Amino acid sequence: MIKIICSGKLKEQYLNDLVNDYLKRINKYHKLEIVEIKDENSLEKERDSILKYINKNDYIITCDINGDLITSEKFAELIDKTFINYSTIDFVIGSSIGIHDDIKKIASKSISFSRVTFPHGFFRGLLLEQIYRAFKINNNETYHK
Repeated sequence: MIKIICSGKLKEQYLNDLVNDYLKRINKYHKLEIVEIKDENSLEKERDSILKYINKNDYIITCDINGDLITSEKFAELIDKTFINYSTIDFVIGSSIGIHDDIKKIASKSISFSRVTFPHGFFRGLLLEQIYRAFKINNNETYHK
């Protein structure tokens, strides 16, 4: 299972449409769940909310502007190899105030798709697109160019 833990609810309909489209596409390959936690103004409160959804046997990946820059091919490889040893991958998207250091410490990996800052709702869609692309790559299906 893939779990995306993120702060806040999407307010814009076009982002909801984007997310729902990729959820349908991904669920043909793998179970994916999006967990929306309350948008907090405290890293400690956000940390506590995130930790409620992380199991000790999960592979945790933080999505962080300072994480390792990763290509689509390497991302696909990461997902493929991780599922050999783990049944669940948790992606944590921090809020506008960041990700608490305690979450970063328990993360197995920290990744970044760019050094550019994205709006959180848009990044959620971008992450889902990259997950979908990873499954297409790993199944040798046309989509990735």
